[in-house]
Amino acid sequence: MSYTFTLDQRLGIYIPELIKDWDDYTLVEQEQILAEWEAYRSDIPNRIKEIEKIIVSKLEELNQEDNFIRSCALNSDIAELASAINDLNIWFRIQQETEGRIHR
Repeated sequence: MSYTFTLDQRLGIYIPELIKDWDDYTLVEQEQILAEWEAYRSDIPNRIKEIEKIIVSKLEELNQEDNFIRSCALNSDIAELASAINDLNIWFRIQQETEGRIHR
């Protein structure tokens, strides 16, 4: 197979791994990849909500934390989770085109 979807541990979703450039896939292959991607892509909003809940929990913990080192660790965790949400939003907005088909 000239493509696969692999679980990204950091993001918690399956993302495409294309072996060839997009334009080198046939129209049928492109449509198959897009159909599979849409199934995975639909999981992104729920994954973002899950991460937001974790962030809220860590923020509550941070508000109660007196230990500076632990506060720094919590801030770092929150920043990493926020970065994952940003990346998920980017993946959610990605739309490829197949020949003769334009996403608007």
